[in-house]
Amino acid sequence: MTARDAARDVQDAARDVQAEPPLEAEAPRLGERSAAAGGLAAVGATLQHAVSEMGVARAVRTLLHVNQGEGFDCPGCAWPEPEENRSAAEFCENGAKAVAEEATLRRVTPEFFRKHSVEELSRQSDHWLGKQGRLVHPMLLDEGASHYRPVSWDEALELVAASLRALGSPDEAVFYTSGRTSNEAAFLYQLFVREYGTNNLPDCSNMCHESSGVGLREAIGVGKGTVSLHDFERADAIFIVGQNPGTNHPRMLSTLREARLRGCEIVTVNPLPEVGNERFQHPQHPLDLVGAGVPLSTLFLQVRINGDVALFTGIIKEMLEEEERRPGAVLDRAFIERHTHGFEALAAAVRAAPWGDIVEQSGIPRDRIRAAAEVAMRSERTIACWAMGITQHQNGVANVQQVMNFLLLRGNVGRPGAGPCPVRGHSNVQGDRTMGIWERPPAELLDRIEENFGFSPPRRHGLDTVAAIAAMADGRARVFFALGGNFLSATPDTAFTARALARCDLTAHVSTKLNRAHLVTGRRALILPCLGRTERDVQARGPQFVTVENSMGVVSSSRGNLPPASELLRSEVAIVAGLARATLGARSRVPWEALTADYDRIRDLIERTIDGFDDFNARVKDPRGFALPNAAARREFRTATGKANFLVHPLPRHELEPGELLMMTIRSHDQYNTTIYGLDDRYRGVRGGRRVVFMNAEDAAERGLAQGDLVDVTSRFSDGERAARAFRVVLYTIPRGNVAAYFPEANVLVPLGSIADKSNTPASKSIVVRVRRAVASDGSA
Repeated sequence: MTARDAARDVQDAARDVQAEPPLEAEAPRLGERSAAAGGLAAVGATLQHAVSEMGVARAVRTLLHVNQGEGFDCPGCAWPEPEENRSAAEFCENGAKAVAEEATLRRVTPEFFRKHSVEELSRQSDHWLGKQGRLVHPMLLDEGASHYRPVSWDEALELVAASLRALGSPDEAVFYTSGRTSNEAAFLYQLFVREYGTNNLPDCSNMCHESSGVGLREAIGVGKGTVSLHDFERADAIFIVGQNPGTNHPRMLSTLREARLRGCEIVTVNPLPEVGNERFQHPQHPLDLVGAGVPLSTLFLQVRINGDVALFTGIIKEMLEEEERRPGAVLDRAFIERHTHGFEALAAAVRAAPWGDIVEQSGIPRDRIRAAAEVAMRSERTIACWAMGITQHQNGVANVQQVMNFLLLRGNVGRPGAGPCPVRGHSNVQGDRTMGIWERPPAELLDRIEENFGFSPPRRHGLDTVAAIAAMADGRARVFFALGGNFLSATPDTAFTARALARCDLTAHVSTKLNRAHLVTGRRALILPCLGRTERDVQARGPQFVTVENSMGVVSSSRGNLPPASELLRSEVAIVAGLARATLGARSRVPWEALTADYDRIRDLIERTIDGFDDFNARVKDPRGFALPNAAARREFRTATGKANFLVHPLPRHELEPGELLMMTIRSHDQYNTTIYGLDDRYRGVRGGRRVVFMNAEDAAERGLAQGDLVDVTSRFSDGERAARAFRVVLYTIPRGNVAAYFPEANVLVPLGSIADKSNTPASKSIVVRVRRAVASDGSA
């Protein structure tokens, strides 16, 4: 069944609730963008947010434990901490906001749910929902009920277990995972799901960096980056591609600042100029605060949306032509001959690519492409960083692999100061995959599970996120269980996803805060409140800690220091183990209760099952953590050819009709993933609202539009048209033919069927749209 057929079949299944954030009552205020990232404005925003949520004493006590050796890992991004010389304030503005959101003193009690119906709550904004506070009691929405009611943990877990046991096949259940889940919880979760009998383990990686994993495994045999934080201290050049560190990974700015001060060249490739790529005022360096800060990028290439393959084809073409002029001076011939496969095919394809097509499709003049190539040719050690700006396209895997082709030419893999660096979003999304949260598990993992736990895990591949939504929509999946996350707001095609969830018999979410996924539900729904990273986790054998893996493959411990928001909160480990026991009963040979009592026992099992975790319990006691082995970082390329592969890709083309534009979704500076901290995007000069579309002034003028005008945005795909109403025009420095809008408000425009080749990642950065003056309810403009 196609997505279009499924959508037609489930039109009547949705509840009378609002799947999307409501329209904003007032227009946002539009002003000047920030001159620098960080600075006193960041200090002020951090203090204001932390104190308003936690109070002064609690804020100070909590923030001083963030990212410390004996503290807790920030629940925000996965940028690593320095091994040595950590500052007392090892957090950024958005990290402090993430901590404050979790450690808030506000509470969502059973009385709150008695007062507010699901329908009433669905009419509130995502920002309002998040600001209500921490969930403190398990809650159940009965079939046909208008309000959630409190239930006991035993009743809640038995309801999920009974629903799972009643299914005709384990494959009728979907088990989603967020990137904030710890290694210990993730390991138990995948173990339970596989003993139950399915590999339906979609996760947030499917929607973000799956293209990186697929692309890197084919190119170098490892689905992760190869660099460490120390490599940034030795790099001569850093290419930042499709990434906005200032908002999404602000602690990276400290690393870039140090690199730039010692002379490293930084090349930024992005459709939007982002202040965090331009200039940084480090809040802990007084001279930065009194001055203009440190300029970061030495070269900015304002590529068209999805012009990255064309751009890197041009850079590679310049390098090949220079190699012909100066044989042996540009390419690392020894590395290419000894460690790579496919160079001649790549070189032939690049030489054949016309310069006119490269310039037109990238949007970058040839002299600027030459300037980027010269940076690369001067550099003996080059790092390439990227994020979702290159992964969320139909050719997302090709984007990643063209960046890898660029790095391989000069041997910039497997040596100090060089290599690929996909910068992950959530703090343990990489660890989840390492622990086995994957719908396509490798045979080696399944063999180890069978050997260690005495059951035969399923070998057939399960459902990824997009496939899971389609399965719920057409009735093939009837129970949805989420370990963290805000599934509805994070996924594409919001209205379709809402209808799919509404077809389920049961939807259940393990959560810390209220979100929209709790309001668009199956026939019955559960909210299961869990401990946060900031909170103490005490089990039968005493205080426990968990572990996480950062973007660079370093595993470290995390210990909360605050009392739990409620005595009824359970850890994710305890919830998973309790559900496993309730569902599997005596047939399970896994000692779930013993594992909950002492997390060291879980780590012992991880050591026996997952490569790289030798002496896990001993090594993780080092406050610096330990690095997992990475074969590609040692120039051991475990690919089909036994070498690093150059991979050939054509220049992507977007066939736009007259009047159409290409849209990408972005985050504001006042959000993290689907969590909306506030309604200001200080760095881009937008305040008091989020329903905005960033447009080139000439594109706006062609349509008779001006700054602040109210518009509707519609997207085109093979299955029809989608609409997002009542957005405000923001004139911005963005390439002609391109527009941008905030996630998740623009997710309604992302078709479920528009996905990346091979990785199935939603193509949220390549949406074909039209922008028209808004139409009033009476049909007038």
